[in-house]
Amino acid sequence: MNITMILDMAADAFGDRVGVVAGAQRLTYAELRQRAYAGAAYLRVSGASRVALLDVNSPAAAVAIFAAAYAGIPYVPLNYRLTRAEINALLARIAPAAVIAGGEHLALVDEREGIRVIAREAFLNLPDTDEALPEATDDPRAIAVQLFTSGTTGQPKAAILRHENLMGYIIGTVEFACAGDDDAILVTVPPYHIAGISAVLSSTYACRRMVQLEAFDAAAWIDAVQREQVSNAFVVPTMLGRIVDLLEKSAYAKLPALRSLAYGGGKMPAVTIERAMRLLPQVDFTNAYGLTETSSTIAVLGPEDHRSAITSNQPEVRRRLSSVGRPTAAVEIEIRAEDGRVLGAGEAGLVFVRGPQVSGEYLSQGQAVSQPQGSPLDAEGWFATRDRGYLDADGYLFLDGRADDVIVRGGENISPGEIEDVLLQHPAIADAAVVAIADEQWGEGVAAAIVLKPDAQASIEELQDFVKRQLRSSRVPQVIAFRDQLPYNELGKVLRRQVRQELAELQPQPQTAVA
Repeated sequence: MNITMILDMAADAFGDRVGVVAGAQRLTYAELRQRAYAGAAYLRVSGASRVALLDVNSPAAAVAIFAAAYAGIPYVPLNYRLTRAEINALLARIAPAAVIAGGEHLALVDEREGIRVIAREAFLNLPDTDEALPEATDDPRAIAVQLFTSGTTGQPKAAILRHENLMGYIIGTVEFACAGDDDAILVTVPPYHIAGISAVLSSTYACRRMVQLEAFDAAAWIDAVQREQVSNAFVVPTMLGRIVDLLEKSAYAKLPALRSLAYGGGKMPAVTIERAMRLLPQVDFTNAYGLTETSSTIAVLGPEDHRSAITSNQPEVRRRLSSVGRPTAAVEIEIRAEDGRVLGAGEAGLVFVRGPQVSGEYLSQGQAVSQPQGSPLDAEGWFATRDRGYLDADGYLFLDGRADDVIVRGGENISPGEIEDVLLQHPAIADAAVVAIADEQWGEGVAAAIVLKPDAQASIEELQDFVKRQLRSSRVPQVIAFRDQLPYNELGKVLRRQVRQELAELQPQPQTAVA
């Protein structure tokens, strides 16, 4: 199977339906396919072995991924927020390549042999081709997408997703043509992220109108939902927090057209999702957990899970609001100890996943397997996500964060998220990040960076006592630093490495901070 099948089915069944909206620009599914055909013809003539996209959200993202598939070459969206040197280093790794660049990003591409650049508008307005394209490859193992990871150290790895991985995800999670004529999804995640790619593929298979927003801004997001009568959206936790803040403070109507809101990409504070559910009672909320290497979502906390959790008096049910839900039908999830033993319900360890949508593969490095070499588990198709967590007795997955983020204090594993959840319950705290710091006695200690709400105040001792009343004393931050804001990446994930570096040299000292 090939991902071109997704667009072919949508264009054949609903060719006149609008597929992509970007400002005043609109493309029907028939027009989207025609643009992809023209793009594929251009790519074949160019001699490129890959097509890169260096652009914000625009129709070029949807056209390029399908044009690459029709042309039989991988699609490589690049992070336009990287430096010029970083962008060109990645381009050197994928040459010979055609590069589609939008607006100001054109000037970031250096002239070099093997790199052919075309402006976004020129790409979207290529002449229609009368020549019949060779049929797209039917090799399910062919590479469809290559994504460079955003690692904090070393050279970015090139994760590859094959057609069979992406098709396994789409067919396993989306029903063809399930969207109605009035359905529309607002796409704000960048095209170089797996969530941006899955938004294009899943929306096309559902035959849902995609409304693209170049960059996230809470007011612009709300305006787009109202203007385009958006029914579906995906946001990261920081986005939802800003949307809720603005809706609570403004005279905006509470988005009557919005019916479904999915979120993911980072830990969602319980207070934020509870505020959102109270503010938007008509909306079905879904928490989607996935990774680049798994072709997107592998676990879902659905709308009924949300409603039953927030209304329940049973602690174990209410706690599910902090989970990422249960595995999708297309995958299996296991929790394992460091030595590879499969752990039981409630036992925290490393999260492993397997299924047809799971690639777990990097260019020139083969399959990524974290088990000890020679383990019988190597041959079973399991992929180590590098996340830590546990499954409860009913199969709900709770994440403790990345394996590297867990604080090991005197041999005890401490989840930063557990402490952050408690801190965010304090009425003065707007945001919090908990990290490990060096400790001579315990090996690692607990530190917290805190952002206070406007005009709020709190002392270090007060916050330490607040944590101690709800958690064991080993969880109490020994260092607390007040900040105006926390560092986040564009997808709403706190940059813990940066927080750790900032807090590493601090020593506990009594003080009271006023925002």
